[in-house]
Amino acid sequence: MRDVFIISLSLVMMWGCNSSSEKRMNPEIELPYYSDYNFTPEWIEEENAEYDLIHTIRGFQFVNQKGDTVTNATFDDKIYITNFFFTICPNVCPRMTKNLKKVQTAFADDESVKILSHTVMPWVDSVGRLAEYAQLNDINADQWHLVTGDKADLYSMAREAYFADEGFGKTVTTEEDFLHTENIILIDTKRRIRGVYNGTLPLEMKRLIEDVQTLKKE
Repeated sequence: MRDVFIISLSLVMMWGCNSSSEKRMNPEIELPYYSDYNFTPEWIEEENAEYDLIHTIRGFQFVNQKGDTVTNATFDDKIYITNFFFTICPNVCPRMTKNLKKVQTAFADDESVKILSHTVMPWVDSVGRLAEYAQLNDINADQWHLVTGDKADLYSMAREAYFADEGFGKTVTTEEDFLHTENIILIDTKRRIRGVYNGTLPLEMKRLIEDVQTLKKE
């Protein structure tokens, strides 16, 4: 009897695992929403009263590597991928940029998908410096915006809009304040967070590209 119970339990567990795997592989499965600093995934239907309470990226205004003004309107009806970096970063940022280039390549001919990278060192990363960085890394300015602006605005967007600062909540002085994050964040056409990825891992970019394809079907 004990052996029968163990076999039955194993079959149930195997079915559960297979079911979860099928859901992950099924392109019709919708991506979750993220509305807090813990990046807790939530699946909310439009008919649900909580749908209108989903966290939405607020308005912003920065300047890109071409000297053009970039606002939330730039991404109207677009899916976009965003991150935070600085041009003189010696290790993490180059890996993130290299990985994001995979996304640029994957959607090179797709006007509905954009990339938005914010500097966390605006006192260093002028428009000219961002232009040099873009040229050095073969970044297509029509698809991928590198933006600078006021430090307070950039950091506020990172922390309050994208939940992107790994050190958020720690007590620091103004002089010590520096934003650190390896997160790359996926935003849908309604400016909601739909995915979070480790920007230093190539495998995560594969997952990101797949998730963008899923969003495009919504």
